[in-house]
Amino acid sequence: MDGKLVPWREANVHILTHAMHYASSVFEGERAYHGKIFKSVEHSERLRKSAEMIDFEIPYSVEEIEAAKALTLKEMGLDDAYVRVVAWRGAGEDMGVASARNPVRMAVAAWEWGAYYGDAKFKGAKLDISRWKRPSPETIPSHAKAAGLYMICTMSKHAAEAKGCSDAMMFDYRGYVAEATGANIFFVRDGEVHTPLPDCFLNGITRQTVIEMLKQKGISVKERHIMPEELEGFQQCWLTGTAAEVTPVGEIGDYSFEVGELARGIAEEYEKLVRT
Repeated sequence: MDGKLVPWREANVHILTHAMHYASSVFEGERAYHGKIFKSVEHSERLRKSAEMIDFEIPYSVEEIEAAKALTLKEMGLDDAYVRVVAWRGAGEDMGVASARNPVRMAVAAWEWGAYYGDAKFKGAKLDISRWKRPSPETIPSHAKAAGLYMICTMSKHAAEAKGCSDAMMFDYRGYVAEATGANIFFVRDGEVHTPLPDCFLNGITRQTVIEMLKQKGISVKERHIMPEELEGFQQCWLTGTAAEVTPVGEIGDYSFEVGELARGIAEEYEKLVRT
């Protein structure tokens, strides 16, 4: 925390921390496999870019962030772990909407975290359809991994869990299929893969990795706007994300999908890739 190792119970912030009141916070979720964080540098680079998008600069270089993550894992003795890096505007002279004079702080935490969707990796996750929509990029910095942008995701996931679902799929402000609350989404129709164009939501690192894997296998990937009525014609579906990894989907609302060969295969290949 702020460049020093701190015991868990002492990793505290002031009640007037700006991020708590005005959401001036960005973060990264990363997974370490056999002691090595998958695509660690890309995550550190994105963290700094996210901060720039919401108008602050993290006072640590990519190299310093990398060193902090490595030290945290080492000191905790963790090999397979989830790593959370968060940077935010802290408490300071400003306690209004503007906070240019407040210090920017950063922390790295790590813990053991199993499958994000439990046994859904084997039988397929069940998704609700959210009443909330991903907003226009004219209203928010939609490509930043910023804490405030997850408010409607939290609400959507709570509503989904209350219905016995693992997560919720969200449409965007135009009515196109967008993503789940914390993961990107893919569909399969007649051996061809379709995935929403990330023009108003985060283009996930795992998403980009899976697209490259599919293309290397010679599978056609269409990044495009997907209409809700198209869901009925897709045979398979899966989610991608650092926490979710690659998780097949069995249901979205009234629509059903098979946990087919391609969904299972890409999930298994991703598992192998992150551990090499």
